[in-house]
Amino acid sequence: MTDSAHEAKRYSFKLLSYRGRSESELEERLRRKGYSEIVITAVLKDLKQSGYLDDAALALQLKRIGRERKLLGHQGIRLFLQKRGISDDVADQALDYDEDEELRSAQRLIEKRLRSAGSRLDEGGKRRLRNLMIRRGYSFDVIRKTMKNLDFQEVE
Repeated sequence: MTDSAHEAKRYSFKLLSYRGRSESELEERLRRKGYSEIVITAVLKDLKQSGYLDDAALALQLKRIGRERKLLGHQGIRLFLQKRGISDDVADQALDYDEDEELRSAQRLIEKRLRSAGSRLDEGGKRRLRNLMIRRGYSFDVIRKTMKNLDFQEVE
């Protein structure tokens, strides 16, 4: 490798030490740093061959983060992966729709919101909760099922 390629690879390792990155994220960062296309292509190829850059593994990791930490729905996770530069093909492989898992995640989100808002919601609170679930990428069917299963008490 030339000095420039060596520097680009060292910079890539520095970026990867902070957090996992997709191929397109790393490519963009190298491009912004001013490395040539030839160097970027060589470094990305080398990192992929040596296992340091794996979009499929990253997609599975991001799926888990989206579901467990961010409490995102299926579509929310898909958008999360897209924002991180995961291609649609790789995202499709990582995302398998499981309605039971989706319902459990939605239930956890609702329980978290009820803890912070108290166990009682008025109509405005229900509407805000539904809107939050829409923004997090839950389907209308999942929202309907989880909201129906809750025993809301009206505020007097």
